[in-house]
Order: sequence, then structure tokens, then C-alpha cells
Amino acid sequence: MFEPNYSLENFSDLWSGRVDSEEQAELATRLHQVIAPLQEGSPAGLAIIGFCSDEGVRRNKGRVGARLAPDLLRRALANMPWHPERSAWDAGNVLCQAEQLDAAHQALASRVQQCLGASHFPLVLGGGHEVAYGSWLGLAQHCESQLAVGAIMPRIGIINFDAHFDLRLDTHGCSSGTPFYQIAQRCAQQGWDFRYCCLGVSELSNTSALFRRADELNVSYRRDSDMGLNQLDEARMQLERFMDDCDLLYLTIDLDVLPASVAPGVSAPAPRGVGLDVLEPLIESVRHTGKLTLADVAEYNPTFDIDNWTARVAARLLHCIVK
Repeated sequence: MFEPNYSLENFSDLWSGRVDSEEQAELATRLHQVIAPLQEGSPAGLAIIGFCSDEGVRRNKGRVGARLAPDLLRRALANMPWHPERSAWDAGNVLCQAEQLDAAHQALASRVQQCLGASHFPLVLGGGHEVAYGSWLGLAQHCESQLAVGAIMPRIGIINFDAHFDLRLDTHGCSSGTPFYQIAQRCAQQGWDFRYCCLGVSELSNTSALFRRADELNVSYRRDSDMGLNQLDEARMQLERFMDDCDLLYLTIDLDVLPASVAPGVSAPAPRGVGLDVLEPLIESVRHTGKLTLADVAEYNPTFDIDNWTARVAARLLHCIVK
């Protein structure tokens, strides 16, 4: 059912780290001591899936390298504190071959759907932000498969922390700049609600056409210039209004939402960005709803990282999601 496809030599090399043997085990356990390969019948828990792709970034004329991110993010997560009674599984990597992004999206969607069907919480490690379409598609397919006859599709809310809308037209094929437009189109075809909240948008990085498309699609968005610490309460209220109108939540974090000084290793560094002191409380708000069903992180590009800064920041944000 699950094929690991690890790009590193073996599982123990991938998940290794510090062991605090002098401490009580239940108080000093780390993720690498608990996580195991996911198998059919594994008890419900966290399920980590890698999406090794920067094909969408290449098509979007960005800096390639994000395909290398999933295993390096696993290394950054290995020492994360973890309660020994909480199950954690590694569901392996989906590998995107050149020019095969559509197939990779469907492979990721199938893996996410399988994990959700087994009551796991899928945490997807991208990869370029093209990961978002495959992640969402897996959730949508799962919801559709669970519908009783005549039932209404749950209202899936997408929360994206990102400097970019990623609402580009996919006329010439999908890319890292098109996933939420693809989702909007799929929702329109199926008669589903398209509910999208994008926080951290940069005016420098989005054309007027993209802002207009966001308005036409009723996207709830907030510019990075309106997401300082002194505006945190306003941002939280906007986010909570959005979440109140959703049944399930899918959270996606493009690491280029952070300032380049904090996250240099990304496909498109941000000159301004949104600080961790704002992002972390907003992630807490998402988690506290009890509606969060799926999450992913995108655009970590280790080729341009400095002393693993960006990987460590990504691990901190992921910890906020799953702790």
C-alpha cells in the first residue's frame, strides 16, 4: 500500500538524533525515537509524506532545488520533542519525474487520501508550492469518498501563509504559481465552495491582475504590510471569521512568506515578509479550532540555505502545527 521511496540510504540515517538517556523517557522523547515506516493497519497518528518536486518552480521560472527539501526537513524534525504514546509514521516520498507533474499530483493525492482514510493526520513536506494542488486533491477525494448519498460536500477552507496568491492561470500547464486557481476551477466544475484565505501577500510580487482575480474569487487576503505584530489581533480576527465558515481546514505554508533574513533558503526570497511572532499565534488559532485536517510546507530550497536556518525555521512552524 505504501512504498517509502526514501532518497537517503536508509530509515535510521534519515531519522536520527539526540537521546537524553538521563531523563525520564516520557519527558525526554524525541520524534526520531518514535517514528516508524507507515504500514497498512498502523494506529492513527501523524503521517509524514514527502513531495520531491520543483518541476512547478521550474515552470514558474523560479530557483530550482526544492525537490531536495523533504529528507532535509525530516532531519530538521528528528529532534522535535514528542510524547512516546503519540504515534508518528513516515509514509515515504512521492517523486516527481521531469514533465510528470500531473502524475505526481495524483500520486500525492492518493497517498493523502489513504492516510486520511486510515485516520492519520497527513503532514506533507514539499517541494515547490505545486504541492498544494496534490494535497488539497487528496483531501477532496477523501471527503467525496465519505459522502453518504445526497449529502453535501464539507466546506474545505484553505489557509495559505504566502507572499504570493498562486492564482495564475494554468493555460500553459500547472506550476507552482497556479495551484489555487486549479483548485478554484475544480471546485467550480464540481459545484463545491471555493474558500481561500491568503495571508502575507506582497504587493511587489503580485500583479493587479492577480489581485483582481483574488477579488473575483472572494479570496480573504491580507498584505504583508498589514501583518505586523501591532496588527496581530486584526489578522487573527480576519482569520477566525474565515475559519468559522468552514467545516474542515487545510493549512499550507510557503516559506517565502517569511523575511529573507529569517528564511534565506527559499525559491523566491521576500524583502519584507511576515515575522514568526505573527505567524506562530495565527497557526495556534488554526490548530485550536479542531478543524485542521491536513497541512503542508512548501518552497524550502536547501541550495540557498545558510547553516540550515530555513530548515530549522520550517521545523519550528511544523512543530506549531502538530504539537
